[in-house]
Amino acid sequence: MPLSRIEQALVTANQAILFLMMAVMAALVFTNVITRYLFTFSIIWAEEVSQYLMVWIAYLGAGLALRQGRHVAIEMFQDRLRSPLGRALRAAIAGMILVFLAALTVLGFQFAAFAWVQETPVLNISLGIPYLAVPIGAMLFVLHLCFTFRAYLQKQFEPVHVLDELAEPQG
Repeated sequence: MPLSRIEQALVTANQAILFLMMAVMAALVFTNVITRYLFTFSIIWAEEVSQYLMVWIAYLGAGLALRQGRHVAIEMFQDRLRSPLGRALRAAIAGMILVFLAALTVLGFQFAAFAWVQETPVLNISLGIPYLAVPIGAMLFVLHLCFTFRAYLQKQFEPVHVLDELAEPQG
């Protein structure tokens, strides 16, 4: 099923941001290990930045994981139900997810605003910046769920092209 332009732009931007964050985090950790063991000094801020990047990656990647059916789920009960009942249960679950994510978004923004005046220990930036990962990630998750709602009800997830290509034997 082809994606709309807006949906494709969202997915592409989300993937690009995650790739960039993961690359920065990997480079920071690698560089810090090298400097620590070869040159006996540490980059003081690398650990804090890496921790915050990991949180951002987890929250921004949750919606993409949903699109590929990568969230842990216990589906034995809904699989045993007949198709219309199973879809209805799945719709109810999706509705509960949306309500939870709406609450997480509102409360996340409130918490980030509350923490905005505090500073991080090493970087001395607003503590609200790392906390913004929660509501922004929840909003992205809502968008991904809304775009894929019909497919989610039918348990039709996007294929994972990169992993499929790596798993195929060469030759």
